Parts: sequence; structure tokens; C-alpha cells
Amino acid sequence: MKTRLAGSGGLKRELGLCSATVLVVANMVGTGVFTTSGFIMAELGDARSMLACWIVGGLFALTGALCYGELGAMLPRAGGEYAYLRRSFGPLPAFLSGWISLIVGFSAPIAAAAIAFATYFLGGESRPWFVLEFGGRQWATVSLSTVLAIGVVVALSLVHYHSLRLGQRVQNLLTAFKVVFILGLGVGGLCFGAGDATRLSSLFQGGSLSLNGGFAVALIFVSFAFSGWNAAAYLGGEIRNPERNLPRALVLGTVFVTGLYLLLNLVYVYALPVERMRGTIELGTSAAVALFGPVAGAFVGVAIALGLLSVVSAMIMAGPRVYYAMASDGLFFRCFGCVNERRSTPAQAIMFQAGIAIVMILSASFDGLLVYIGFTLSLSSMLTVAGLLRLRFTEPGLPRPYRTLGYPITPLVFICGNLWIVAHSLFSRPVIALYGVGTILVGVGLYRVFRPSMAERKEWEQGHEALQVVTVDKGPSA
Repeated sequence: MKTRLAGSGGLKRELGLCSATVLVVANMVGTGVFTTSGFIMAELGDARSMLACWIVGGLFALTGALCYGELGAMLPRAGGEYAYLRRSFGPLPAFLSGWISLIVGFSAPIAAAAIAFATYFLGGESRPWFVLEFGGRQWATVSLSTVLAIGVVVALSLVHYHSLRLGQRVQNLLTAFKVVFILGLGVGGLCFGAGDATRLSSLFQGGSLSLNGGFAVALIFVSFAFSGWNAAAYLGGEIRNPERNLPRALVLGTVFVTGLYLLLNLVYVYALPVERMRGTIELGTSAAVALFGPVAGAFVGVAIALGLLSVVSAMIMAGPRVYYAMASDGLFFRCFGCVNERRSTPAQAIMFQAGIAIVMILSASFDGLLVYIGFTLSLSSMLTVAGLLRLRFTEPGLPRPYRTLGYPITPLVFICGNLWIVAHSLFSRPVIALYGVGTILVGVGLYRVFRPSMAERKEWEQGHEALQVVTVDKGPSA
């Protein structure tokens, strides 16, 4: 496999507005909307609060997308949050965001989506073939579900290893199928399904909403479902005309997905009573069975599983660009800053990410993954938006082709909302939240390891630039 280091050709700008928007939609619409409403209902206990939670989550995602749009148009390069934080707060916060992306932003959601795919495809969780236990805890489980989930991760990683063009085509096809299916299930379920219309009418009756700790915890699950609204930012180095197309893709994708989520949750409420929804993972299949019968429910379960392939594919596509950017700056293993010479893809970063996702499939529980992902990503995105505020003060003259709508209210709403989620996560799920804190502390330790290589790279770059200047000044030989 021939590779070249970043900078000698690097990644190519091949994605247009449509493909970038599709990437956002594909990253967002996945495991969350088909699995988390049951957990949300277990926290809140009524349909009105659940719908309000999805609306608030959509508004948070939209404020984040508007802020990331300015950052992406201002710094249109690969890496997303890593690139933005490096400019606003320096290398340590940037490295931590990249580390969080590796473990929490992509590898863990890839694992969760692959597990959900296997669960839907097989019609439920399969019995374990082998369980590794130590100290009263299950450390690894092997079953038909885990094997199928691992197979999906490997297959789609190979697709995106092959080329960006092939990965883009597969991505667009899977996303188109998923969107058409959700619209069909939503419209068909409400128009022709055997649901209870009184449950829908009760949503619009008067009454107060309690925005208590349970609502904040429920927003953790919602934030997981909306995670991915920033997906196009990670491919800033491969989007054509990024100053214009990147912010548009972020906002268009987020608004469209918010509408899809509300439609699908209305179908859930129409199909199932509160008691049937609480804690249910295969909520889409349960709703389809209630609306159309068991035969249709089985087909819907398979269709949902195929739709989940889109989110696995999208995250496999976006994530390695972060590790590529980190390695290019000397803040990660140099091999992950290499691009396959023939295929123009960060091949080694793709395979590394797949390996971490496989470990998580074997070892992690599904609901634990959701809270862990939502809590830790909230910290990272909140700091990134704070960086937008900082850059407005420290570099006011920096070209900004797009400026955040509603600034400074928009970033402040996003930051305050995420602070609320993080605070209640620490109180309600302290053990899982501490896993998130532990992930960050491990990242600080790793930064100390990679910091010398970053200094060496900077010294080499300065020497290389000085050599070029001397060469230019010397002029042509006589």
C-alpha cells in the first residue's frame, strides 16, 4: 500500500453542497431516532414532554450548526473541531477534541449504530455464545449480533478505504433509502396505520411542562440522536467552495433532520401508549407492528436496519479526517497522517477507527454508550462554540464569509443548554459521566507524549521554509 504524508497532494476537494448535506443527514438520522425515544419516555413519562424534548434538542443542534458554519467557512480544512480549537485555544484543547472524536465522537457511535443494526436485522438481541467475566463485570460478549455488527463495520470501512468517490456513492444511496423510508413510515403510519388519534390530540391540549433534571437527562439521549449535525465540518478540506457550501450544508441538514425526527416521534405516539414505549430499544419495529401488524413489522425492522447502515457509513467516512489532521500537526501517530497514494484516502486512520469500534461492540452496553457519548460530546462542542466567541475578540480581522445568525445570543444559548445537560449528567449518571471525564484525562496524558513530536515537526517546517527562502533569494546560477 503506497502512502504519502499530508501536504504532498493530500485530500482532494470532491464534495459538493448536495453530498455535504447528505453527509450531515446521514450522520444525524441513525441509531438515535429509532432507539432513544424509549429511554426518553422512561425519564419523562408523557408524550408531550418527549416531543418538547425533541424540539429543544433540534434548536440546540441548529444553534450549534449556525456557529460551526462560521467556523467552517473561516477555517475550511479537514479536522472539524480539532482545527477550530487549535486556532482558538491552542494545541491541548484541540488534541483533546480530536481524542474525544476518536473514542466518543465516532468509534462509540459506530459501535452503537452497528449494534442497533444487528438488533433490528435479527429481530431482537441474540443469545451470547461466549461471555468474558472478571470481577463481577462482563468485559466482552460474543454472539450472532456482535459478529454481524463487526462484519458491517469491517465491510463499510473497506468501502471508504477504497476511495472517497465510492464511499460518497454508497453514502448517498443509503441515505436516500433511509430518508424515503422514514417519510413513508411517517406519512403512511399517520394516514393508514391503526393507531390512536386521541393520543395525538392530547399533545396539543393545554398544560405545563416540567423542565427538571429528568428533562435534562432526556436531552442527553436527544443530543446523541442529533449528534452528527457537525459532520460536514470534518471534511472541510474535501468540500468544494467550503466558504459557501459548508455552512449551508450544516444548517440545511439540521433543519431537515429535525423535521424528520418530529414526524417519526408523532408516529410513535400515535402507535403506542406510554407504557409500551418506556425503555424499548426496537421502538420503530414495535410501532410498525402496532400500526400494520406483525408481517409489516418484520419488514420495517429490516428496513430500519438497512437505514442504520447509512449512519455507520457516514461516521466511518468523517471520523478519520480528524485523526489525519491531528497526525498532520504532529499530535498523533505519524502513520495516521498518511494518505493512500492511489486512492487519496486516509486508509490507516480508517482501519484504526474500525478496530476501536470493534472493541466497543464486544465490550460495551447500548444504553451506557448513549449516555457516555452524549455527555462527552456536549463538553467538546460547547468548548468549540466558546472558541467562536474567543476568535471574535482575538482575531476580529479574520475573513468571515459567513457570520453566525443571531450572534452573540446563538452561541450563548448553545453553551448554556449544554452546560445544563452536563451538570445534570454528573448528578444523575455519575459513573458513566466519570468515564467521560476519565477519557479526557487520558487524552491529557497522551498529549504530553505527542507534544515533543509536534515541536520537532514545527522545527522542521520552519527550517524547510527558511531553506525555500534562501533558494529563492539566491537566484539563478550564472
